[in-house]
Amino acid sequence: MNYHNPVLLKESVDALDIKEDGVYVDVTFGGGGHSREILSRLGDNGRLFAFDQDPDAQRNKIDDERFVLIGENFRFISRFLRFYGVRKVDGVLADLGVSSHQFDEAERGFSTRFDADLDMRMDQKSELSAKKIINKYEEDKLADVLFLYGELRNARVLAKTIVEAREEERIETSFQLREVLRAFLPKAKEHKILAQIFQAVRIEVNQELDVLKEFLEQIPGLLNEEGRLSVISYHSLEDRLVKRFVRTGLFSGEPEKDFYGNINVPLKKVGKMIVPTQEEIKENNRARSAKLRIATLK
Repeated sequence: MNYHNPVLLKESVDALDIKEDGVYVDVTFGGGGHSREILSRLGDNGRLFAFDQDPDAQRNKIDDERFVLIGENFRFISRFLRFYGVRKVDGVLADLGVSSHQFDEAERGFSTRFDADLDMRMDQKSELSAKKIINKYEEDKLADVLFLYGELRNARVLAKTIVEAREEERIETSFQLREVLRAFLPKAKEHKILAQIFQAVRIEVNQELDVLKEFLEQIPGLLNEEGRLSVISYHSLEDRLVKRFVRTGLFSGEPEKDFYGNINVPLKKVGKMIVPTQEEIKENNRARSAKLRIATLK
């Protein structure tokens, strides 16, 4: 598992309550750790579909006749499953965010650790890169990205600083961006603030929250009766969307109540939120912020 050490592996697959002859979907294939665990619990008639738009991940394809890897974004889950004649499934697993491999490959531009091209595209065919956002977005739009997706209170001044700097010289690499913002990176908080900035830009590049919303909205129509949804998130923006959708079927506002004060929501939560053990966090630092939520059809 050098490509990606799967987080909450047993817990997230246990959450699917696997039936031997069931149909399952792993929408974030990556290194294939969760997919291999699902396959190990399926019988000969079980089926597993996986999604990953990253060509690097696609090279990890599992040679198993029960398995199909779809090289597309999981926002299109229903469309591509229908292509394979599948309209209902018994469980869907999502391990959101960036894989360890993507963070560790310097040239992908996801990590603050390397002086790399500002890229951050999970889909290498996409025209929108981190470089384009940093160098082309208008100041107000850039400030909104940093505030909404990085939760940075000083987003306006950060955006203003970037815009002024790029007028002198185009900002091409991660270390260039760090130097531009040096005045706002006190030594004790440098890593945290940079991580928030990179998270904000990455979410915008890959439309991560829009993708998550589109995906979640399709789940009630995809799951069989007693089907399960198992979602691992890594930051509060994702987790809030998952939690709220499971609770209300909406991403904002409150659902309408009937005459008796009841609300009609498509999903119901299963158990409590699960977080990694201290042992897992010690072995895999990326697990420290992970949260697993489980839901089923109501």
